[in-house]
Amino acid sequence: MTDDFFPEIEIRNDQADAIARGLFAVARADGKVHEREAAMIGEFFSSTTNHPADLGALERAPRIEPSALAALLPSKDLRMLFVKTALLLAYADGGYAAGEAKIIGEYAKALEVTDVANLEAQVKDFLISQLSHLENVHAVAEVAKGLKV
Repeated sequence: MTDDFFPEIEIRNDQADAIARGLFAVARADGKVHEREAAMIGEFFSSTTNHPADLGALERAPRIEPSALAALLPSKDLRMLFVKTALLLAYADGGYAAGEAKIIGEYAKALEVTDVANLEAQVKDFLISQLSHLENVHAVAEVAKGLKV
């Protein structure tokens, strides 16, 4: 499922920077960038550019506007990658806050990604599949219950 959910696509450095800026905007939408969110953004950036993210620079940078993000992400694959990653990021701190949903919705609209509800369901399935190897089925079920917007 991982290859289907996150297919290999080429990302230029300027696109990786734009995606990281958008993810940072989502992360700070609920008032605080949590440690897991910062780690996820840093991991994304370093894995796509081969150099570490400057989280301080992301924090100081203005929020990337949805239209600017759309201009830098012209392909459907890049746009879907951003929205899926933003949804995963929203769950990284244990809850998908209304502010995060609002910003993701604004970005999705500009990116012409119309089926965000379906992507949310796919993200939840992806997260649960990452836990499926665990033997404590009760704990997995409790985590699944917690994946609500």
